[in-house]
Amino acid sequence: MTESESESESAGLDDASERPDASAIGERAAPEDSRAAVVISEFYRVESRQMASGQTRIDQTTNWAVTVMAAFLTVVFSQPNLAAYILLIGILSMCGFLLFEVRRYRTYDASRSRVRLLEQNFFADVFAPPTDSGAEWREHLAADLRAPTLKMSFREALSRRLRRVYGPLMTVLGLAWLLRITMFTPQTRWVDAAAISSVPGEAVVAAVALFYVGAAAVAYWPTRREARKDFHDTEVGKWEDP
Repeated sequence: MTESESESESAGLDDASERPDASAIGERAAPEDSRAAVVISEFYRVESRQMASGQTRIDQTTNWAVTVMAAFLTVVFSQPNLAAYILLIGILSMCGFLLFEVRRYRTYDASRSRVRLLEQNFFADVFAPPTDSGAEWREHLAADLRAPTLKMSFREALSRRLRRVYGPLMTVLGLAWLLRITMFTPQTRWVDAAAISSVPGEAVVAAVALFYVGAAAVAYWPTRREARKDFHDTEVGKWEDP
């Protein structure tokens, strides 16, 4: 390398060190409203795709839960010699699917909240510009992108999935269990049919009843809504800082 080439390379490094910080490239990417609109539209498209992917994963979990429930019902009622507590194992498996789906549902809601934020505060303003348009929602979105967080609490996600999907599935299994220990065992007392090994039937029935009472309380006990408003909500408005 010649002396002139070495001096040129050193000058290039000095110029690079004097350039603006690379972290500001996003700020320079859309200095005008028209270019910013393009960036926001592309971001909306990507987030919508991410949200759809999350919904697909939730649907897969639900489909597996329905399949497993159908398998338990088919096996128990097709073989009269099987014990009724097999259906209780099916209820426990629904609880496993529920906990797994709650985690996916909270992740899906994080993408969904960003999509709804853009719909409420950007695309809605395109069609009907408000009189007091602010930048709070953009600051909120930027903060969320820098430090992503789950918007929906575990309690709310559990309640929503219980009401919409897993409550009905568990109810079907619970009713099937009641039928199995009563109408399908006429030669045995229903209390005896509900027994599990050395655990008396009264204790099993009491435990199952407490389980369903607790599930109903979790599903329908009033809580503060943390998820962003959607079709089923009556109140519609701008983003508000919680």
